[in-house]
Amino acid sequence: MRILGLDFGSKTVGVAVSDPLGLTAQGVEIIRRKSENKLRQTLARIEALIQEYEVETLVLGLPKNMNNTMGDRAQKSLEFRDMLVRRTGLPVVMWDERLTTVEANRTLMESGVRRENRKDYVDELAAIFILQGYLDAQRIRKEMEDAGEEKV
Repeated sequence: MRILGLDFGSKTVGVAVSDPLGLTAQGVEIIRRKSENKLRQTLARIEALIQEYEVETLVLGLPKNMNNTMGDRAQKSLEFRDMLVRRTGLPVVMWDERLTTVEANRTLMESGVRRENRKDYVDELAAIFILQGYLDAQRIRKEMEDAGEEKV
């Protein structure tokens, strides 16, 4: 069972995929579009990736504000989630993505990637961080459940 992680932006979607065991996230690509509202080709590409990787669940970043409120970008992400559900029929998990782009930029900077080249990688790296955060949380939740069962 593979999971696809998505970082939805105004003109790009960073894409990552889990390994078959759901332990690690790997970057796949950045889907680019000319206009914010031109989503047909973006959705078609995501559908193709779902087929290629035999994806069963999507994890979509939810860019909440630092005070936990939902701004314009979060609303657009929720609308994109609805489009994904209608188009693919797969479950879409919303995952708090606060600071993932900041973390991605810092990682690229520390890796020596020049500022003008970071935009070529930042969205894909943010998708990796979103998906890896989800995978880690799922693993921890399962470990806690298993530990609880052992005590009974």
